[in-house]
Amino acid sequence: MQINYQKAQFLISAPSIRQCPEDNGAEVAFAGRSNAGKSSALNTLAQQNKLARTSKTPGRTQLINFFEIEEGLRLVDLPGYGFAKVPERMKREWQKNMSEYLEQRKSLKAMVLVMDIRHPLSEFDLMMCQWALDCNMPTHILLTKADKLKKGPANSTKLKVKKELKEMGDLLTVQTFSALKRDGVDQLRSRLNVLLTGED
Repeated sequence: MQINYQKAQFLISAPSIRQCPEDNGAEVAFAGRSNAGKSSALNTLAQQNKLARTSKTPGRTQLINFFEIEEGLRLVDLPGYGFAKVPERMKREWQKNMSEYLEQRKSLKAMVLVMDIRHPLSEFDLMMCQWALDCNMPTHILLTKADKLKKGPANSTKLKVKKELKEMGDLLTVQTFSALKRDGVDQLRSRLNVLLTGED
């Protein structure tokens, strides 16, 4: 099934699971550290400059942001972690809201975990992978900013990530991605088609 990601439009921002849209249909959540390039990946996927907000100040995404592609199909931008200069109390609140969403949301079919290819497998990344493994959640790792590395080192990093997370088995897929050069966009779309529809 082909999905037209250019039709994606902002639906709602939810501070917690209680304000999320109705829990039906299918959605894939994008997660990642604050500076990993999550918003840029979503904008590149949808071929829209301002679908997801990008900011020079990491950590601006503090709400669970929903984008509807078509009725019953959604992409979700989760709060970023790592570099956000916010009070500890607020970070704990984000964490609580995010874990509730990840553990309780029935329409959540898979996760795209965004990592800067130069700094993969942070403590946060490993925590998310462990959670995905515990919940049997398919996870597609997007190694962003691949234009910052030559092809050889980029492929080496991809292999290293696969090896490090080999216990996830078939739940895990990994690719390189560059929003700047639009490399890897078709591969990401193909993977999302499978994750959202369950059809190869």
